Amino acid sequence: MIDVLGLALYGPLAASTRYRLLQYIPGLNTQEIQLQINSLLNDAYLTRRFSGQGVPWVNMLQSGVKRLGLLARQRNCQCVIVHCEIFPLLPGLFESNLLQIPYIYDFDDAFYLKYQSSRFRAVSPLLKNKFDAVIRRATVVTAGNQTLAEYAQSLNPNVVLLPTVVDTERYVVKPQKSTDVFTVGWIGSPSTSEYLTQVVQALSLLGKESPVQFIVIGGRAPVIPNVQVIEMPWREDTEIFHINRFDVGIMPLPDTDWARGKCAFKLIQYMACGVPVIASPVGANRDVVQENCGFFAEDTEQWLHALRTLRDNPGQRDTMGIQARLRIETEYSLQRNLPILTNAIQGSIC
Repeated sequence: MIDVLGLALYGPLAASTRYRLLQYIPGLNTQEIQLQINSLLNDAYLTRRFSGQGVPWVNMLQSGVKRLGLLARQRNCQCVIVHCEIFPLLPGLFESNLLQIPYIYDFDDAFYLKYQSSRFRAVSPLLKNKFDAVIRRATVVTAGNQTLAEYAQSLNPNVVLLPTVVDTERYVVKPQKSTDVFTVGWIGSPSTSEYLTQVVQALSLLGKESPVQFIVIGGRAPVIPNVQVIEMPWREDTEIFHINRFDVGIMPLPDTDWARGKCAFKLIQYMACGVPVIASPVGANRDVVQENCGFFAEDTEQWLHALRTLRDNPGQRDTMGIQARLRIETEYSLQRNLPILTNAIQGSIC
């Protein structure tokens, strides 16, 4: 049995922790790999931050002490997986030196830009290249999309493309349509719901023509004239049910360095449920969406055209949904990608 210590930045409430690490545990066990996950900023932290409350310093201190204890005992394992970072605000050279056994660096966002943002202006001179050191010294790097992989390859030759995927035995097509109203859907978090401003005008124009319902899960919905907007909290036990209510799932993104690092996970969730998609042609969105399962849209005119097409052609929606599901089964399923992570772990200790 290979013992692997997974050091996640966030708790299970964060999608990246659930889908990059936790969902692999049962499958890895069948390959004689035991993955133990430790989260630094746990769900208590995320809950407070999402609700706009202050930083839970005591909770963070306790988590930090626990993590230091695990690092002191890391030689009980054969490998470490670092997801995002071990400690915020710790320089990369120090962070990588905390690891005394082979480690995999895993990332699914353009984390290397984190300390270059205005938010961290005060520490940017010290930390702006933090992740270069961590990536450079990793035994293997698992990157969530091609943009991230190309960045990592400039620093480390041992890079594996590991997209963020879903379990297609859990994400299934179960038509839940209870209304004839054309339903557009989006799922995400408060931090990404700001991108919805890109589709307000197109949805409003569509709503002038016929009834439109817009379901926003997990984020703050914008006000959209002429559209029935339904905002609901994210829950793991209901997300698939609600995605199956969508006639179309959307993923607008700005064309920025940070957005190009996104892994198109919303699209993967929609498509796994047989829902056709409309997306900005940015980053991994271009890789996931093919013309037989969705549309790309860059401006209001293109968004409106794509929405109208899917509204007016239910047969095309069904056909695209079937192809979308097939696309996920063949390329973006847990079952398809488990061997990739298994090989990365086994290769890291050879």
